[in-house]
Amino acid sequence: MRIAVIGGGINGLSSAWQLALAGHEVSLFERDSLMQATSSASSKLLHGGLRYLEQGEFRLVREALQERRWWLKKAPQLTRRLPILYPFYQDSRRARWQLKIGLWLYDAFAGRKGIGRHRWLTAEQALRCSPQLKAEGLTGAYLFFDGQMDDQKLGLWMAQQCTKAGVALFEHNPVLQVAADARLLLHSGWQQFDRLVNVAGPWSQQLLKQSGLAQQPLDLVRGSHLLLPPISRYGHMLEVPGEARIVFVLPYQGKTLLGTTEVRQQLDEPIQCSAAERDYLLAVYNHYFQPACDSAAVLADFAGVRPLLGGTANASKASREYQLNWQGRLLTVSGGKWTTARALGQQVSQQVTQSVGKS
Repeated sequence: MRIAVIGGGINGLSSAWQLALAGHEVSLFERDSLMQATSSASSKLLHGGLRYLEQGEFRLVREALQERRWWLKKAPQLTRRLPILYPFYQDSRRARWQLKIGLWLYDAFAGRKGIGRHRWLTAEQALRCSPQLKAEGLTGAYLFFDGQMDDQKLGLWMAQQCTKAGVALFEHNPVLQVAADARLLLHSGWQQFDRLVNVAGPWSQQLLKQSGLAQQPLDLVRGSHLLLPPISRYGHMLEVPGEARIVFVLPYQGKTLLGTTEVRQQLDEPIQCSAAERDYLLAVYNHYFQPACDSAAVLADFAGVRPLLGGTANASKASREYQLNWQGRLLTVSGGKWTTARALGQQVSQQVTQSVGKS
């Protein structure tokens, strides 16, 4: 079949690749450059999502852990195994036994595709790993492992896989409207395909709206990050004081990556780190590390908008799962995680192939 994929982020590229591998003739349309928006503004982690276990998203975590190993194996030049500390203090919100159960599940779900088992460190051992952690009240830390990546370069690596598989990539080619009979409108006019796959991320529902088609609820959540001077070769997973949220402090390309926030976003608002978000992140950092950092220490910041499945009042509890919805010959993808992009693409390919004869 002739299939058009709309969206040049990691989910769009992965979907196009899987469709081409299944033997379809695939064209991908991206309004800007490939991997320029949400997909290049992540926390740079290839991870199962330890914190999603608290929300009972066991299927997603298991899938993400399997996919984590795939990325690390297939693109070792752009990925690496990262040791991460989860420090415990006398006033920590979570009990040590809670995290122990979570990490045991994390290792069990990874199975033979695991990249290292968790273990407990004493306070002294934790401080040797991360000397700038505050020692007062520190009772120890769990050490576990996840993957880290250069998200933009890894996405462009996926674009190379697309090209090798025969996908035609059209950058700076915005799709203005779509129709349920698998037509799409470009500046050059309407084009007919056998199937359309709308993987435009945060803009997927806007495209449906401007096409006069029904939309699915989608929560748009801005995640901002700061880059600070380096402090440790270990990553850190930290409880936000007074909240159930988690923030990461990670070594990244010779700097420290601090993030993320979760702020409701509208598409007509600028996608950038606000002063309030910067202060919020620095307050978390300064709660755990010394010496303190102020705004003058911030080397750079960046922000992206994550499209999360709608219906949750608290953005931090919104599902990172994905959904596929058909309207005639148009398939719209909603939600999803960076790490599970290939698995999502496999689901898209399977549904498109199974749709033959149904419409």
